[in-house]
This record gives sequence, structure tokens and C-alpha cells, in this order.
Amino acid sequence: MFATAVILGVLAVLLAGPVPIWLSAAAWPARSPAVALVLWQSIALAGGLSMIGSLLSFGLIPFGVNLFDGIRSLGGHLVAGTLPDEPSFVAVLMLCSAMILGSHLLLNLAATFSRAERQHRRHRHLIGLLSQPLADHSGTRVIEHDAPVAYCLPGATRSATVLSRGLLQLLDAEQLRAVIAHEHAHLIQKHHLVLLAFKSWHSALPWFPIANRAENAVALLVEMLADDQARRVVDDRTLATAIALVGSAHQVDPLGTDVELADGPDHPFDLVTPRVRRLISPPPPLPAEAVLAVAASAATLLLLPTLLLLLG
Repeated sequence: MFATAVILGVLAVLLAGPVPIWLSAAAWPARSPAVALVLWQSIALAGGLSMIGSLLSFGLIPFGVNLFDGIRSLGGHLVAGTLPDEPSFVAVLMLCSAMILGSHLLLNLAATFSRAERQHRRHRHLIGLLSQPLADHSGTRVIEHDAPVAYCLPGATRSATVLSRGLLQLLDAEQLRAVIAHEHAHLIQKHHLVLLAFKSWHSALPWFPIANRAENAVALLVEMLADDQARRVVDDRTLATAIALVGSAHQVDPLGTDVELADGPDHPFDLVTPRVRRLISPPPPLPAEAVLAVAASAATLLLLPTLLLLLG
């Protein structure tokens, strides 16, 4: 159990610092954003599991030789109202820390998704009152606002792509097709769920600099994934021009809502310049062997703490 706790602790430190720093500074994710996104998700999940698992393993050392024995023994002591012969203050502290951290992360995740759903519901109601459908584009609504605004509004049963009148006046027909295809990709690929998960991680650990780095990196990756979908509809230069035109304009939320958008005006991270550069000078995709290596790394990151906890 001690060896398991130490290994998980080392893995948690690596996934909390060096690995995310290296990945956020790497150039290859722009070549295969889907694979990079999978790796980011595995880092977040494995990092959280390793942190909690390390604390739990340390705390259960006085109670058993492995995780299952320790939990069973701890449960028996709790029911009987007894403690082991030599209970360690450090062990009790580790157990409490594991339960507090795990509960905090799960409750924050639930609260983030619940709050977002309430905001989306209110936003959809306002959009229904203040917008008009765009002809020949099902599920697309137009709001009367001078600033160029484009975003998607997800929903369990009803989603919408929202454009402003200023955007329609700014872009030509092909550029508008590119923007609509980009926003539809966000909805189809459920990018809001990925963004909410990383936003929850960041809000749960606001003092944790890697959480902010991960949220920014993932936000850029989902934008690149949506760009790749839009590239199937229009050429790269048209899409790059549309992104630059919309991104360079000062955008505001015309409804005054608190909905978090990946490419919204208040995002402190530059989500425009890297995408435009990527479209103007497209990098070659990762070779198949590199994609397999990254996928294997992601799977290993998830399996390693799980197996250590089950077998340690």
C-alpha cells in the first residue's frame, strides 16, 4: 500500500506540473487537435484519480495491505466504533483530505453543470423572444445588434446558432457559411460538455495554475476542431478571413447573460491568432504512428492509477 501511495503521488505531481506545461507549449496539438484533446482529458482524469488515490492509499495503510482490505477494515472499525491499535494522525489526515478533495471536485462539477444548464435555459428563452429565424438555415437565429456576434447555444432537446445583424452585414455569403458551419460543429461534437468539465476543474482549484493552462489549451483545441469541420464547407482562406473579421471586432453579449462561450469576448486567452495562422499555413497532420503513440499514452495514463489502486 505504501508503494502504491508513493507511485500515485509521484504521478499526481507529474500530471499537475511538468506534463501539462510541456503539452500546452508543444506545437503538435495544432496538427491533430482531436488526439490532443483526448490526451488533455486523460491527463485531467488521471491526475485527479492519482491525487485522491495517493491520499486514500496513505490513509488506509493502518487498516489493510491493499485498497479493498483497507476500506473493508475501515468500514468495520467505523461500524464498531473502534480504531486500529496504533492509529496515525497522518493517516487520519490523509483520509480526510482524500474525502474532502473528492467530494469538492464532484460537487463542483455537479454545480457547474447545473448552473450552466439554468443559464442556457434562460438564454434560450431570451433568444426565442428577441430573435428571428435566418432564412434557409434551420436552427439559426438572428438578433438585432450592431456588433458581430456568433455563438452556439446548446440544449438537451433544442439547440441554436445565434448570429447578430452586425455579423450578417460584415461577412459575405461564403464567410457566413463558414461561421455557421463552425458553430454547428460545436453543437454536433458537444464541445460545451468538454469545456464545462475543464471549467469546473479550474473553478474547483482556482489557485492551481495548471487548471487555468488546461482550460485555455482545451478551449483552443475545440475551436480548431470546429474550424476543421468548417473547412469541409469553405476554403481555408475564407474561414481564416471570417475568423479574423469577427475576432478583431469588439464583441459584447447583447443579452447581458452569464453564459460562458469558448470564443467569447471576455476570454483572456487568444483564440483567434493561432487559428488564423493554422489556416493560412496549414501544418501537416501527425503521422499515423505518432497518433497511435499519443492515444496509447492517453490510455496508459488512465489505466496506470486505476490498476495501481485495484492491485496495489
